[in-house]
Amino acid sequence: MNNYIPQGTITALVTPFQKGGAIDFDALKDLIQFQIQGGVDAIVVCGSTGESATLTLNDKIAIFEKSLEFAAGKIPIIAGTGTNETEGTLNLSTIAFNLGVSALLLVAPYYNKPTQDGLFEHFKLIADNVGIPIIIYNVPGRTGVNISAETQLKLANNCKNIKATKEASGNFEQMMKIINGAPKDFNLLSGDDIYTIPIIALGGKGVVSVISNYAPKQFSDLVKNALNGKFDKARKIHYDLLELMELNFIESNPIPVKYALTLMKKIDSVYRLPLLEMTKKNREIFKKAMQKAGLI
Repeated sequence: MNNYIPQGTITALVTPFQKGGAIDFDALKDLIQFQIQGGVDAIVVCGSTGESATLTLNDKIAIFEKSLEFAAGKIPIIAGTGTNETEGTLNLSTIAFNLGVSALLLVAPYYNKPTQDGLFEHFKLIADNVGIPIIIYNVPGRTGVNISAETQLKLANNCKNIKATKEASGNFEQMMKIINGAPKDFNLLSGDDIYTIPIIALGGKGVVSVISNYAPKQFSDLVKNALNGKFDKARKIHYDLLELMELNFIESNPIPVKYALTLMKKIDSVYRLPLLEMTKKNREIFKKAMQKAGLI
């Protein structure tokens, strides 16, 4: 197992599609180069922002393969392999491991609403059978279940390759319990861009970011400054980007972020149903914010 411990700015990369819905691998290559040039620390593919719910197994495997090829070892590629079914998650995680990704992002099983004991056994089974660093992904707003601080700490202490959690619960009390009780080689990462600075101030070690898709240099600078205790500089960038961080969720993620990349002429504004293009009214609002931030 490699010794990678996820930290810093990790971009939850979008999946670019061609007209008709096929994956646009040329655009994916350009996006990965844009991230590397922007100084981010790692990239997650096939996560929520990557529209993983509408990607087939073959799609995901192809994205893992191509992302590793395009990154060429310059940046860690983290594979989103979590599903709501443990055997399927194990199978996909094993494939990603064999392809050579640096780590896995495992979302809590969604829809099933497992108990805390069920969550523990789910993550432990993957960790015991796939020798690669794992990031727990706790996003109750999408999954319908919260992974408690106690369960996350139990996993961190019982599974040596569970190295981080992406905490998108918005529950600061829970996050403080995790940070305070975690082993030294386990990092808490913000799952929400807007909470990055306060979470780092409390002892978090970075973020899995949406806004870094289209502002990688600015947001990675924010994170680096915060991690180095330069909160005045980090706060300045935070407020420069605050309106866009809020607008990234004016409609369901990743609809706005893909529109931002479309405005930058990096991808086509194509989604797979049930997601649709952003409404005209919201596109106008978002475009003005991008212009105000100097991104277009």
